[in-house]
Amino acid sequence: MNYFTPTEAADAFRRAALDKSKRSFPQFAVMAILGGAFIAFGGLLSLIVAGGMPGIGAANPGIVKFVAGAMFPIGLIMVSVTGADLFTSDCAGLTFPLQRKELMAGRVIALLAISYLFNFIGAQLIAWMLSAHVGILDNDPWRAYLHHLSEAKVNQDFMRVFIKGIGANWLVCLGMFMGYAAKDITGRAIAIWIPVMLFVTLGYEHSIANMFFIPAAIYTGAEISWGTFITDNLIPATLGNIVGGMGLVGVVYGYLYLLRD
Repeated sequence: MNYFTPTEAADAFRRAALDKSKRSFPQFAVMAILGGAFIAFGGLLSLIVAGGMPGIGAANPGIVKFVAGAMFPIGLIMVSVTGADLFTSDCAGLTFPLQRKELMAGRVIALLAISYLFNFIGAQLIAWMLSAHVGILDNDPWRAYLHHLSEAKVNQDFMRVFIKGIGANWLVCLGMFMGYAAKDITGRAIAIWIPVMLFVTLGYEHSIANMFFIPAAIYTGAEISWGTFITDNLIPATLGNIVGGMGLVGVVYGYLYLLRD
């Protein structure tokens, strides 16, 4: 068989999370900075390619959504292959050893908080230094596309963003889980690409991705305040991501494959 079984994949995901938990603080922080940066690179690529298709978008907006979805997973593939750290996938990964009592709840919460903070720093490195600061997003159609995308993200009610956050991280964590089933990099890339493409195309809300998209819009002059970004998008998206990743992947697949007698 040219792929690992779901039980083997779940155990590999668990062991990777345990390995991260044993890293020193500086190492874990660097891994999380890289994770945020790689997700932002995927977001930037999706902006440049999908945002450069206004004519096609006017006639067939579904194609543009699909193209954005097709580009974005490159970031998560880089996270997975290089061993960087991502808060949203940690929601599932750390749940596995938590269920088996290999990690205590306080340690899991601390790791998630550190990951989240340093993912944010990594995302800002790309949103400001390697995007806005160097003028990549200064001109239309890219600036207009980014601003429209970000304004739509902050103009939704709390519960809608929360539910979209559940959908996003259910699919992201499924992508990471499926990636662990692969025996080579090609298989891992394809396994990650499928569900992540799906979440982006469907317009769900991923907190770490939004740490890139919405700040990049703010840095390039969008009429969005940091307070609006945090309260109207980041908080509900994050809470939804926690439910989707921990509940629908971590708890479910831990129960199915790691807690059997």
